[in-house]
Amino acid sequence: MKAMHCARLALSAVLASGAMGAMGPAAAQVPPTAAEALAYEGVHQAAWRGDLARLMSLIAAGADLEARDGRGRTALHVATHARRREAIRLLARAGAKLDVLEDDRYDAITIAAVADDPATLSLLLSLGASPRQTTSRYDGTALIAAAHLGHDEVVRRLIAAGAPLDHVNNLHWTALIESIVLGDGGPRHQRTLAALVDAGASLQLADRQGNTPLQLARARGYAAMVAKLEAAGAK
Repeated sequence: MKAMHCARLALSAVLASGAMGAMGPAAAQVPPTAAEALAYEGVHQAAWRGDLARLMSLIAAGADLEARDGRGRTALHVATHARRREAIRLLARAGAKLDVLEDDRYDAITIAAVADDPATLSLLLSLGASPRQTTSRYDGTALIAAAHLGHDEVVRRLIAAGAPLDHVNNLHWTALIESIVLGDGGPRHQRTLAALVDAGASLQLADRQGNTPLQLARARGYAAMVAKLEAAGAK
């Protein structure tokens, strides 16, 4: 039985490792291409370029701030991709919706989280954007996306803002599980896991095969993660 259990854990780790490539940020989230950016007009163009004078003029003229590009991105999404924080602030103050989803079901918060952009994330949070939304094709959250990528400072800021610690996505993974099975076991993923554990993330929620975070970390040989989980009382 023990041998069978170890084999099952090893298989889970292999499958998770393969999933990492399929679920990388490029596959999951698509920023505007160079061609798209060149074709932008109106509020999308102003937001992408951070042209505040033009953006203010368009807003004053009654431009539609919720207009979508070919992938369903609003000017706010575009400004977030471009890290145009003053454009984001201007759009928000003009009434742009902060929590809308584009065609791949990403909101601005998750865009900033995937981009490892704590400054833009903090601005969006300060303006009232929610860290609690279900986003992406995986029915995840910004916190899960950031944990997957080891964006530890983003993870800490999302936790502080009240992001749901134990949301389970449609792969049956939490942020804690993703920090293990889609991480590399390195310092940033270790800090990510530590932040989640210290914040009170469940240590017992298991993956679809019944493997706990501790079992998954052991199967992948992530000694530092194993030590942190064991110290916290994980089984």
